[in-house]
Amino acid sequence: MSPPLPRGGTFLLAVTAGTAIANNYAVQPALTAVATDLDVPLSTIGLVPTAALAGCMTGFALLLPLTDHLAPNRLVAAQLTALAAALALAATAHHASVLLAAYLLVGAAASVAAQAGNIAGRHARPGRGGTGVALVAAGMSAGILLSRLAGGALTDAFGWRRMLLVFAAVALLGALAAATLLPRQRPPASRGYRATLAALPPLLLRRPGLRRAVATGALWYFAFNLCWIALTLALAQPPHSLGPTAIGLYGLAGLLGFAALPFTGRLTDRYGPRTVIGVSMAAAATGTALLATGLAAPWRTALGLALFDAGCFAAQAANQSRVIALDLARSGSLSSVYLVVYFSVGALGTAVAAPLLDALGWQATSLTATGALLLAAALGRR
Repeated sequence: MSPPLPRGGTFLLAVTAGTAIANNYAVQPALTAVATDLDVPLSTIGLVPTAALAGCMTGFALLLPLTDHLAPNRLVAAQLTALAAALALAATAHHASVLLAAYLLVGAAASVAAQAGNIAGRHARPGRGGTGVALVAAGMSAGILLSRLAGGALTDAFGWRRMLLVFAAVALLGALAAATLLPRQRPPASRGYRATLAALPPLLLRRPGLRRAVATGALWYFAFNLCWIALTLALAQPPHSLGPTAIGLYGLAGLLGFAALPFTGRLTDRYGPRTVIGVSMAAAATGTALLATGLAAPWRTALGLALFDAGCFAAQAANQSRVIALDLARSGSLSSVYLVVYFSVGALGTAVAAPLLDALGWQATSLTATGALLLAAALGRR
């Protein structure tokens, strides 16, 4: 049995997860400014979020299983240091190809957010696994929600390059805290790292519970990325023509999800993940249906985003606690398979957002997200 985290350890993991995953989203309100600075089409710079997600998938496949092999303090500190280096590379990029390569590295290092959730679930006290995972998920949701606001505001104030350097400094501070405070005990792995990687693909065939978790989670993450990328592009274009800070402010609408996550963990421990996922998907689908009515009224857009984000974040916390509980000793490997597929489908949502918005408009795009959420609700209740 893994030793419990020290006092404040779960909070540190939550902060680590939030500040790390924020780097996949903070640049989104600044995409137009980046395209102008590098003198490349917006469609090219629009691939930056996709590159970050592709890097995350690589990190989930190759780095997340390391939670079954390395001490938490060493693993988290090393990845946060790599994240700071990748952000510094992105900040100095003068060609789109260098920026895209840098964001592949940023995404890979930001996968430490998933490691933080896994560590919290593995080192939680008996019967508190859902609560630990949910608290880290709350940190991740805060990072995702506030990242667009912080990224937009810092871009307006200092430019997009200095914005990235600020995030790099935060990552270095997190690395120092992790090296000092997180557990130093190495997990008792039953196999080597290479054997662990080779055993990942068969897990999806042998674990029906993992397959259900993968299918439901992938659907709502596809909807999440599709909706948010299309929203930021739609708000930047006429008739709305909003700037980076104004677009980033809409991220605050998701604070409902952040506030609900600690309760989500307790409800998951009490009633089980299936019930929480069903209710969460219903709320998220209601939010996207409201967004489909149009973006002209800020209050309606904010309400739709609040329901949408709250539902997606709560469902993710419940689903991830279900994956970890399948086998604590192999929770890193199980989470790796889950998140690789999860982010693969999410990257697809990111990639098709702009073409779908251009071809069909905002209403059809948001209704596509609604359909994915309703299908996830049906699968999650099985």
